[in-house]
Amino acid sequence: MSACTWVQLSPEAAEVYLRTTSQVSECDRVGTANVNALSQIGFIDRSAARLQDELVDLAKNEAARLGGDSVVPESTIDDGKQTFGVFLCGR
Repeated sequence: MSACTWVQLSPEAAEVYLRTTSQVSECDRVGTANVNALSQIGFIDRSAARLQDELVDLAKNEAARLGGDSVVPESTIDDGKQTFGVFLCGR
């Protein structure tokens, strides 16, 4: 079960990149992705790495929907929630 993921990356989101703030300094901001995933299942806490991966994939899906090609984390994970900036950089 450790290899399971709950989030499926859309085909369009496969072209969206996780970047840093400095990498998007010349890009156009197109929106914000407020995403959330389960931080625990039942009484079992999920691994931080798996949770972060799922939040990034959710943000990429939202970025593709908004017409962006890049996401940048703008908050830390809090109770399974995280905010990402969505940018259009032209790759």
